[in-house]
Amino acid sequence: MSTDHEKFMQAALEEARIAEENDEVPVGAVVVRGEKIIARGHNQKESLRDPTAHAEMIAITAACESVGDWRLTDCTLYVTLEPCPMCAGAIVLARLKRIVYGTDDPKFGACGSLFSIVNDTRTNHQVEVLSDVEGSECSRILTSFFKKQRAMGKK
Repeated sequence: MSTDHEKFMQAALEEARIAEENDEVPVGAVVVRGEKIIARGHNQKESLRDPTAHAEMIAITAACESVGDWRLTDCTLYVTLEPCPMCAGAIVLARLKRIVYGTDDPKFGACGSLFSIVNDTRTNHQVEVLSDVEGSECSRILTSFFKKQRAMGKK
């Protein structure tokens, strides 16, 4: 496993911890171009009252602003949880080169677990996928969050 992948996933995990501190589902993302993080995002659905405010969507929007284009063809998205169909669609539309994620999402995963939107040959762009990078830690933070939420009678 590349130490760069681990380093960038650690940055995504930092974003997930920020989400958790704000009582959001702890998912974090970073967009990398070359060897540099150009954008960061974490879940903000609750605070923004916006069902589209996923970590990936926020990071992709910030990355597009950073490069001055909607095409992110030379960028990699690192995210702690496998993207949902909405985010996978945005990944394809942004023409990201690669997605690296931490843990599978068997309920909504759209990068191989439930759907495979990013590799659907019926679209005009496919994305390289690498999974299970820092998967144990990505899974642990989510499991711990939901366990605490259930104990408080939430989520």
